Amino acid sequence: MTSAAISPSGADHAVIVGAGVAGLATAARLAHAGYAVTVLERHAHTGGKMRALPSAAGPVAAGPTVLTMRAVFDALFTDCGERLDDHLTLVRQPLLARHFWPDGSRLDLWDDAERNTEAIADFAGPRAAAQFRAFDARARALFDGFDAPMMQAPAPRPLDLVRHVMANPGLLRHMAPHRSLAGLLRHSFDDPRLAQLFGRYATYVGGMPAGVPALLALIWRAESAGVWAVEGGMHRLAEALAALARRHGAAIETGAHVERIETAGGAVTGVTLCGGRRLPCTRVVFNGDPRALAAGALGPDCAHVAPATRRAPRSLSAEVWAFAATPSGADLAHHNVFFRADPAPEFAALARGETAPDPTLYVCAMDRGLGTAPPAPERFEIIANAPALAPGAQPARESPCPTRIFATLARFGLRFTPEPDRDSLTTPEGFERLFPASLGALYGQSPHGTMAAFQRPTARTPVAGLYLAGGGTHPGAGVPMAALSARHAAEAILSDRISTSTCRPTATRGGISTGSATTVAARSRS
Repeated sequence: MTSAAISPSGADHAVIVGAGVAGLATAARLAHAGYAVTVLERHAHTGGKMRALPSAAGPVAAGPTVLTMRAVFDALFTDCGERLDDHLTLVRQPLLARHFWPDGSRLDLWDDAERNTEAIADFAGPRAAAQFRAFDARARALFDGFDAPMMQAPAPRPLDLVRHVMANPGLLRHMAPHRSLAGLLRHSFDDPRLAQLFGRYATYVGGMPAGVPALLALIWRAESAGVWAVEGGMHRLAEALAALARRHGAAIETGAHVERIETAGGAVTGVTLCGGRRLPCTRVVFNGDPRALAAGALGPDCAHVAPATRRAPRSLSAEVWAFAATPSGADLAHHNVFFRADPAPEFAALARGETAPDPTLYVCAMDRGLGTAPPAPERFEIIANAPALAPGAQPARESPCPTRIFATLARFGLRFTPEPDRDSLTTPEGFERLFPASLGALYGQSPHGTMAAFQRPTARTPVAGLYLAGGGTHPGAGVPMAALSARHAAEAILSDRISTSTCRPTATRGGISTGSATTVAARSRS
């Protein structure tokens, strides 16, 4: 995609509704290609779910904390004629995560397969190490086999996948098509702790191990290929994306609540904001949960878009604590997971729409793993899985009691001084208020079921000029996936503009390579 692809004109005005990662990435690509772009964000900040809350130690992450597949973002900046490393400091984390169990066992996993094999041999014996080698190879084969036909494809179809597998028959065995991820892991590991550990990757996309297909073992490969911490916090990535879009001419307005998307003759004509202000445009990208459109939150003209999302089961939500404190008692890395002894009761509770009294907890120690001693106090984010809201559910009158979270961590010896108050907590009800019509689900519709990957809305919609981007859209949840959805939306807009243009196009269409993962093991800023 180059700036020569489209010549600016009055008709080339795109409005992006929502300044999440996908909205900002779409804005940057379109602005670089010559579109006049206006991004409208209802909140006072950009970043969407990649948000930060104030604390005594500075802004603390209250959203995504793990940056994987950084090549997606390297490609975005390269395609816009810039370098990611010139605008953001990323610090590779050789230690992917530190894992704790109630029996006192602990396992560190790394971005090196041989080091992981040795760590698992020490943790659970040589047989477990051999089983890990086999699982790791499977995850690599799945990721390599399905990256292009699924994640990189703008609108994958089941028939295309069948053809791809037939042309690569070894993939069928790795897919274990009739197994869930939980079933695959029970078959892969004798030690239940390892099955529990790798099963947690289902929650990365808002699912549960017994519900998602075995194919999602490939998430391990995405993480083991490299994890980066963003100096200052993940919200700095959103700021860098916003700055990239602005440098290429995009206008970004915060506090701008879009009331409805308007159409005439089945095509977009503009958007109207609360207060009556109207922006005419020929292209709208909705960077939000597609269910909001189907629920009529953006007006009646688009209520027929993604209708299945109104009925489809929702992904998981979460209880998220973001605060500053001084820790004691546990040796923390940047990313930490505190497992309960048996995962089954927690997932059973989540399936019933309830939370467990002693859940597995993820703890991000934001100020660790950056090459300097952490300050006092430090910044922390704690995440516990929670069910999304049921349709029509009444908001809870009170926030969940913090006792169960911090009592659970205290049993591992981890304590915080001071212990955070309720103002540090965001619940599923809070996420519903932040992102209306999502039912508090953080990952869109549920990833459960063999066909779930094909049931997400894609970039194009039945309304001419209306496109979708974000974690609720193909290829799915996660920071790099949202950025890929932005690429799909931008390419669809550019393709549609060229195909309907009365002028000879000035550039040929082509794919965009995401390149290879960066392998530098320290600060990336040059």
